[in-house]
Amino acid sequence: MIDIDRIRADTPATSRLAYLHNAGAALMPAPVVRAMKQHIDLESEVGGYAAADRVADRLEAVYGSVARLLNAAPDEIALVENATVAWQMAFYALPFRKGDRILTAEAEYAANYVAFLQVAKRTGAIIDVVPSDASGELDIDALERMIDERVKLIAITWVPTNGGLVNPAAAIGKIARARGIPYLLDACQAVGQMAVDVEAIGCDMLSATGRKFLRGPRGTGFLYVRRALLQRLEPPMIDHFAAPWVSRDEYRLRDDARRFETWENNYAARLGLGAAVDYALIIGMGPIEQRCRLLSDRLRSGLASIRGVTIRDLGRRPGAIISFTVDGHEADAIVKSAAAAGIIIGASDPASTRIDAEVRALPPLVRASPHYYNTEADIDRLIEHLARLAPR
Repeated sequence: MIDIDRIRADTPATSRLAYLHNAGAALMPAPVVRAMKQHIDLESEVGGYAAADRVADRLEAVYGSVARLLNAAPDEIALVENATVAWQMAFYALPFRKGDRILTAEAEYAANYVAFLQVAKRTGAIIDVVPSDASGELDIDALERMIDERVKLIAITWVPTNGGLVNPAAAIGKIARARGIPYLLDACQAVGQMAVDVEAIGCDMLSATGRKFLRGPRGTGFLYVRRALLQRLEPPMIDHFAAPWVSRDEYRLRDDARRFETWENNYAARLGLGAAVDYALIIGMGPIEQRCRLLSDRLRSGLASIRGVTIRDLGRRPGAIISFTVDGHEADAIVKSAAAAGIIIGASDPASTRIDAEVRALPPLVRASPHYYNTEADIDRLIEHLARLAPR
């Protein structure tokens, strides 16, 4: 279903590397690189303003591409510098007062949780962590029991950074919508490796990045805000693009999600993001998700056969992030030894998901994240490398 040879031809580094660090920053395909280089060349020839004017239709089309990826409408999409900015623009637009409750998950990402702490410090809001069930996923029954009239937000990370866990995003959305509670979903590690349908999920806001499984450039991200909620949110910061200055004493927020944007942008990167989304859509998110799971299952099976390797993943049906430890070896040392062998993987520090790490007493973890452009041979290279390192 996927033309691996063509895709790998679009990704020249795959001829020399087993690149398994897509949860960090994936390899960009040739059309993405070409779109960015062409625009930089155009800017050098005619200047930034004229270059943007010439490709205005292509820049506008990026909103439609992202909307198709998420099953949303273009006016519900904002394009921003990264996933953190996207998440923050949504979160800090929500009003909190003393005693208001924020419900989140044990495996919540550090960048999000410190924002919870800051708002709690400023306003007196309360952070309540929903416990996990036996599989490690957010416990849906516990979530329902914890909801009362003081809950003003449910905010979770769909696919945490430190393992294969895939939280039950749609089940959470069903509860949030039934109770009328805003639902903010961090989809940073989900977008690009699995199908994402905001209508099926039921989230009100969703943040994501371009650089990870979507295979876009660094410095790109996007925010989805459901139209029904959009008009109730005032961004924490605005400029004259987000809110035109209509009279001396008045500004007027835009009617669409671009109220969360600012006027100045990296248009070369934005065109690269659009090319990455279109590339994924042409292949199809269904085939991409299927291949990611196939390769991830192969890697987990191989790791399970190596003495001294402990897989640290959670969830009933893990995704394409595999976390593990190797007895007698620090995570950073494993990453370096693999790089020397032409195998690119990463590591996850406990501080990135502190609550989950403390609950499970996790050390720094090795993190491998295959993608659809990888081959079975790439997976086997890592397995064989680790088998040589493992204690006899």
